Amino acid sequence: MIPKVFNQVIELGDGRTITLETGKLAKQADGSVVVRMGDTMLLATVVSARTANPGIDFLPLTVDYREKFAAAGRYPGGFMKREARPSNEEILTMRLVDRVLRPLFPKDYHAETQVMIQLMSHDPEVMPDALAGLAASTAIQLSDIPFEAPISEVRVVRVNGEFIINPSRAQLQEADIDLMVGASSEFVAMVEGEMDEVSEEEMAEAIRVAHEAIKVQCEAQTKLAEAFGKKETREYEGEAEDEELAAKIHEATYQKCYDIAKKGTSKQERGLAFSEVKEEVLAMFTEEELEEIGDLVSKYFSKAHKAAVRDLTLNEGLRLDGRKTTDIRPIWCEVDYLPRTHGSSIFTRGETQALATVTLGTSRDANMIDSPTIQDEERFYLHYNFPPFSTGEARPIRGTSRREIGHGNLAQRALSGMVPDDCPYTVRVVSEVLESNGSSSMATVCSGTMALMDAGVQLKKPVSGIAMGLISDGDRYAVLSDILGDEDHLGDMDFKVTGTADGITACQMDIKIKGLSYEILVKALKQARDGRLHILEKLTDTIATPNAEVKAHAPKMVTMRIAGEYIGAVIGPGGKHIQELQKETETTIVINEDEVTEEGIVEILGTSQEGIDKVLTRLQAITFKPEKGSVYETKVVKVLDFGAVVEYTEAPGNEVLLHISELAWERTNNVTDVVNIGDIVDVKYFGVDPKTRKEKVSRKALLPRPPRQDKKPREDRKPREEKKEA
Repeated sequence: MIPKVFNQVIELGDGRTITLETGKLAKQADGSVVVRMGDTMLLATVVSARTANPGIDFLPLTVDYREKFAAAGRYPGGFMKREARPSNEEILTMRLVDRVLRPLFPKDYHAETQVMIQLMSHDPEVMPDALAGLAASTAIQLSDIPFEAPISEVRVVRVNGEFIINPSRAQLQEADIDLMVGASSEFVAMVEGEMDEVSEEEMAEAIRVAHEAIKVQCEAQTKLAEAFGKKETREYEGEAEDEELAAKIHEATYQKCYDIAKKGTSKQERGLAFSEVKEEVLAMFTEEELEEIGDLVSKYFSKAHKAAVRDLTLNEGLRLDGRKTTDIRPIWCEVDYLPRTHGSSIFTRGETQALATVTLGTSRDANMIDSPTIQDEERFYLHYNFPPFSTGEARPIRGTSRREIGHGNLAQRALSGMVPDDCPYTVRVVSEVLESNGSSSMATVCSGTMALMDAGVQLKKPVSGIAMGLISDGDRYAVLSDILGDEDHLGDMDFKVTGTADGITACQMDIKIKGLSYEILVKALKQARDGRLHILEKLTDTIATPNAEVKAHAPKMVTMRIAGEYIGAVIGPGGKHIQELQKETETTIVINEDEVTEEGIVEILGTSQEGIDKVLTRLQAITFKPEKGSVYETKVVKVLDFGAVVEYTEAPGNEVLLHISELAWERTNNVTDVVNIGDIVDVKYFGVDPKTRKEKVSRKALLPRPPRQDKKPREDRKPREEKKEA
């Protein structure tokens, strides 16, 4: 018997709905829900351990999002027909959900918690990533796991000036704003997306529209939980507290930390100084006491340290490295640093440094995306690497981290809109972070811009990026430009903004305080604009415009279109012709078919212009089609008994038979009496002869026709009988 099912419907206001359903599936999980929009269905579950592992002082939360190929009626690619490691797109969705959920668990809740979201059915008109946050939060609301308040996430886009919540993929392609916003009913927690050079006010308005839609979705979760039977929040053992100890450590360390922060020293110097203060605190206790309260001592020292740094900024407008709130760290840049890459640059801002490289290729080098929801290719993509030495650490490297995927995606979205649509190349940018103390992703945007211009990619406009922070105590606040790593950790908001001189192209925000007003948000965005323009000036001082040509050792790309009927002739049997041509000219030739026009799009890539020209000449010869009635210059390449084989001089290799009867008006006994090999002759093209079904050309048609001789008188003619006797 099917169990009782509980439903809640969310109206999107334009006839579309989202349905929340619980009670049917995955009932052994602490909470489970099916979210449906159109034919897209997500199953979300949450399970949290009843007790925390000893010694853990953080929340071991795992958010897992997977798209099942069966949901779209497709098989997984590869030899093993089974879903394996998550794709980049799945990882990006996990990050979006995690960043909103994590801050809303109690700070002293340390039980192992796992949120799993699965795409079970896919509707091509509904993008499932916009429903993942709603699904995760609803599952938690249906459980007894402690959690502050329901949240949700929506995608908001703007098409022709109108905002749309959770659009179709077709609508997304037309949008000039694409934002994912995560929030509770009370406050916005996360924003990420890309834009087409919009203003700060336009971005804030998009966030406001998204927040209004999220409020409705949060209310629906509450109603569903009440109908299902709201569970009592479980009891758990939180962290031990000792107010007397906290006050003792605060008194012993606060002023010392304040004084160290005020000195404006380097990361390593102040790190050593703070460590010395902590050692002094630990020395206040015996080894036996530290075994019992050592964790509390470290915790209270961190609180005093955080309070001192924040108060310094709010009280005196000063920061850890001595800057004021709006100051940008010193910047130096360089391009063309690596001699054999297609483009390279170094961007250094304070103690953060990124080295970017650009590689140019053909469509064969595109980044292929094959998932249940997307089958596409990227002709521009960016990879971000964050090795441990960039922060002075030694730790094992175990593949590409989720952080690297997320930061690389942000930088890619920041730059992709400025790569022109007619760029013939597939472009790969790689950012190697060599030093990090504050927003290496924004350094990647800056180094990527310069490397692209150094490579000769004709960017529409250069792009710069900046990381901003916020410190607030409720009554006072300070917006920080170009934040340090410590300020990211100690602050109330971390937001990264990229853009050109004319507007924002991408953003990523994590907001850690409630009640942030839109006025403060816009002010922070405008301060970010001032910082972006300052950094942009440094970039353009280094390289003002893209190089007019690619480097000598970089491949040149030429693209031409040929009629579909000639694709086979260019490729040859088994690829013989195209392989020989590539080898002969030292080029790479790729042919794709235009699905609309059915033409062949030929990409020719090579470092030698001479080789590219040879390929073009050969293609023009193969695809040469003479017009009926036109006159062409030809060269005799072969002499036969019945005519001469001639080659069109404007299409070498394209040959036609000039029949002996078309050489001259008078009778020709031997071809060589009129033409020989190597002779240049003009011919007229008559098209295909209906009798022979072969192309016909004529030399004699261009010669003056000799006058006809008069006929002999009748009396001079011999009778028919005499002719027979003769």
